[in-house]
Amino acid sequence: MRKNGLLVTTLIIVSVLFSSCQKVIHLDLSSSVPQLVIQGNVYDGAGPYAVTISKTVDFDTPNVYPAVTNATVTISDNAGQSEVLSESTDGTYVTSNMQGVIGRTYTLTVLLDGKTYTASSTMPDPVNIDSIYFKKSLLGRGTLVIDINNLPNKDNYYRVIHFVNDLQATGFSVFSENTNDVEKISFSFLPTTDTTGTSTTQKQEKGDVITVWLETIDKGVFQYFHSANSEGGQNASPANPVSNISNGALGYFSASSVRKGIIVYQ
Repeated sequence: MRKNGLLVTTLIIVSVLFSSCQKVIHLDLSSSVPQLVIQGNVYDGAGPYAVTISKTVDFDTPNVYPAVTNATVTISDNAGQSEVLSESTDGTYVTSNMQGVIGRTYTLTVLLDGKTYTASSTMPDPVNIDSIYFKKSLLGRGTLVIDINNLPNKDNYYRVIHFVNDLQATGFSVFSENTNDVEKISFSFLPTTDTTGTSTTQKQEKGDVITVWLETIDKGVFQYFHSANSEGGQNASPANPVSNISNGALGYFSASSVRKGIIVYQ
């Protein structure tokens, strides 16, 4: 695993901002006025894509975030594609026909209670997974390694999430590669079977099917997740991350390209 230019940040789960709209939102963690939390993703794979809207809760309140209904949510791109999302369940808004395209800039617009919230993100070129394998670690558990075909001569930003037996684990990582001549890099992490957020990592079981998503993200999305981790945030509401949502909302909007790898734990 490279030490120069490779930044690895392990997060607990809860992505596209331009430098002109970056901001840091400060919250009173003990007791705060509920704030809007918007989280949305567009990928280069087939939809539907989802945007979730909720409200924050006090820091010492159980992590049940009230859904926000009856918002008008639109995603558009710089090629004239635009769609108003439908509310599939309370607080979850989904596309029906939109297809993410690499290189396009996507804009999210949310109209709610007379206020407008916007965010933009540009979808980077994808980076392929060259190989995926387990490597024994000193902790006695299998470290999962992915070798990727980094795009040389540009700054690259990545997010890795994984699924165990089709259930998304709560942990994920972000890292970057900013050197000019690196074509292949390796990234490793300890997989978790935790899908509830109540524990950290658990030992893999023989036969577990692990699916890894390698998301190529833009710099703004990387900064969001990195700053969320540096503030100790476990989700979008109590943390103090750099946000790309306008008008005081928390959360993120991300357009990313995704490549997947699958391995069975032996």
